[in-house]
Amino acid sequence: MNFSKAHFIGIAGAGMSATAKLLLDQGITVTGSDEGMYPPVSDFLRQHGIGCKAPYAAENLPLDADLIVIGKNAKLVPQTNPEVAAAYRSGKTIMSFPEVLGALSQGKETIVVAGSYGKSTSAALLAHCLESLPAQAGDGFDPSFFIGAIPLTPSMNARLGAGRLFVLEGDEYPSSNTDPRSKFLHYHPQHLLITPLAHDHLNVFPTPDDYVKPFDQLVTLLPPEATIIACVEGPLSPSLLSRLARPVTRYGVHAGEFQAADIAWGEKTFFTLKQGDSPIARIETTQLGEHNIQNIVGVAAFLLSLRLLTPGEIAAAVASFRGIRRRLDRKSEKTTIPIFEGFGSSYDKARSAIAAMKRHFPDRRLITVFEPHTFSWRNRDAISWYDDVFNGVAKVFIYEPASQGAGTHLQISQAEILARVTEAGCDAEPISDPDEALRTIRDLLQPNDAVLLLTSGNLGGLIDRIPFAAEQKFPR
Repeated sequence: MNFSKAHFIGIAGAGMSATAKLLLDQGITVTGSDEGMYPPVSDFLRQHGIGCKAPYAAENLPLDADLIVIGKNAKLVPQTNPEVAAAYRSGKTIMSFPEVLGALSQGKETIVVAGSYGKSTSAALLAHCLESLPAQAGDGFDPSFFIGAIPLTPSMNARLGAGRLFVLEGDEYPSSNTDPRSKFLHYHPQHLLITPLAHDHLNVFPTPDDYVKPFDQLVTLLPPEATIIACVEGPLSPSLLSRLARPVTRYGVHAGEFQAADIAWGEKTFFTLKQGDSPIARIETTQLGEHNIQNIVGVAAFLLSLRLLTPGEIAAAVASFRGIRRRLDRKSEKTTIPIFEGFGSSYDKARSAIAAMKRHFPDRRLITVFEPHTFSWRNRDAISWYDDVFNGVAKVFIYEPASQGAGTHLQISQAEILARVTEAGCDAEPISDPDEALRTIRDLLQPNDAVLLLTSGNLGGLIDRIPFAAEQKFPR
């Protein structure tokens, strides 16, 4: 890209920060602004020397910036945000981060990893597998990649490599406040890995059919020689697959051409990867839950279908894969209480995280601390999610949701959420003040507990404070 300095308004978003890193890799100077930053993205920005000003203000715009990238947050509109208004008055080039990614990936063989859940982990695992082998000129290794989360492996969420392949996590959400197209439609895909589909983002996609339509559009962008690998096990996956008029390799844990068999659950889980009736490799993983086996099967199916790695190379890479921050990563090794954080942005992600905790810690009392952070969790049309989302949880603390002014849906209150969860038979308790909440949770903790933190926000700082309290009460 022919720019010398880029300024990101809303840089603390996972996708925005990763895109900023790719521009750094191109030698472009990057600055940014945001409000309410918290780890892991705030740590990522500091690590890469990217300055971030707060609050939003017109004077944040560098005079010498020749590119301005504006995020999708509802607050980033010129009517209410002085910095965004100044950007539009400046006459400088303005782009969304998906438009930047589309430009950066021109000339590469792009692999778009899309779906409702599992896409961040699958994109990270795919990049890790490709990175695990030495760069080989012309063979596609030394890949470029963009991951919409902060991974533990690879060591960063975005990188421009010298190889021909570019792995892009693709999001169906609108590109910006002025561009309603799904982000992944900017990525000119050459191949697709489609993880499970389930109705999400109800404020943008009111019906299941509305939700699936962008994936239909994504498939139409593929060249004739493209490879499509798709999961069959999501609630809406059959809806998409039934409409595809081109070859698709299907996968799942229990269904599809590629499957898992002979699963032995534990701190390290083992399973046999199968293609049809034929065993391919015995796989070892430290990742929790059936949904992560599903992710591994999908990535393996993709790599084997394109003949990029051998079964043995895949098995070795999966064994060394440490996962994604905020995707069931253990928050402390200094306490005997297992405490994990799940990315609770939707019903299906929450259920997968709870199921994983119950499977791996079946004899422990499961305590969940939940923040309804996304628009969907606060959408009255999705209140039925609360009827069974916490099934299997012994105690749930419900953090007070922040009103973020979406303006596109009717928000429900903490009291309404609490009533619905209680009516479903779950022991639920509201929390709002972080200090009081920490005392309550610390006093409740028993030696045989396991704790799941479910949020896409920061739980008022409790994500770090609860593990520390457990370290003091039950040190390892």
